[in-house]
Parts: sequence; C-alpha cells; structure tokens
Amino acid sequence: MPELTISAEKVAFIIEKAREFDVKEAASDPDSGSNPSDDDAIDVLADDGSDPVVNELGSFMIALNEDEQIDLVTLTWLGRGDGTIDDWDDLRARAAEARTEYRSPRRETVHYLLGEPMLGDLLADGLDEFGIDWTDERTTADSSAPSQQDEDEPTKQR
Repeated sequence: MPELTISAEKVAFIIEKAREFDVKEAASDPDSGSNPSDDDAIDVLADDGSDPVVNELGSFMIALNEDEQIDLVTLTWLGRGDGTIDDWDDLRARAAEARTEYRSPRRETVHYLLGEPMLGDLLADGLDEFGIDWTDERTTADSSAPSQQDEDEPTKQR
C-alpha cells in the first residue's frame, strides 16, 4: 500500500471546505432588490465571485508543500477513477510531471484543484481507496477493525 505525504486530517479539512464551495450556484436573481431577511437568505448559496470559503481553501492549499499538493492531485484522479490504488505510483508521477509544465506550480495546482467539479467527493473517494475513514472527529485508518470497546461489549449486556 502506498503512503500519503499529506495527512488525512489536512485532506479531511479540504474535503469539508470543498463541499461547502460545491453547494454554491450561479446567481439566480442577479437584479434582486430585496434583502436577506425578505428572501430567507437564499442568496447565501449564490456564487458571486467573492466567496470566503474559496479564499480560505485556496490559502490553505497554497501553503501545502509540493509533495502534499501532488498527493492532492493524485487523490483527485484516484477518486475520479483514472486508476486504482495499484496505479498510485504512476498516477503520482503523472501529477508531478504535469506540475512541471506550470509557470507558477504552487498557484496553478491550487487553481486546477479548485476548478475540479465535486473536488470534495473525489478526494473522499480517493481516501476510501486507501481505506482511510476521514468522517470521524478523529480521522483513523480502517474504522471497520474491531476496537477494544467492541470486544468488551458482550460482557456489558444483561
């Protein structure tokens, strides 16, 4: 099994933020003269180009090191079905090679990732291929393994 250079916690943060961004939609009422309280704050889901979630997510991803960014691209491709976990090394090599074509690799990698539809779901699917459950408060690998608590459970029942 290949190893990730980016922590599951960082990927989980990116998944959560990307999903917040993915629910945005194009402005459905661009000439609205109403205010948020009149229209039940429905415009909060409109993408007006000044989204603080995008700014936070972009800032977080741009601060990642090169290996972490390459892993994010590779996880995205893995989640998209461009290969299997057995193809990880080849997918990662392709991601690293694609990065060399960028004039500003750090920024353009982030731009590429932010432009990927359903980025959060793709990253989640990529982590699933590794057997990493990112959904718990405490991210753990393979949460299906029995815990000590599970083993003690029959003795607690009456």
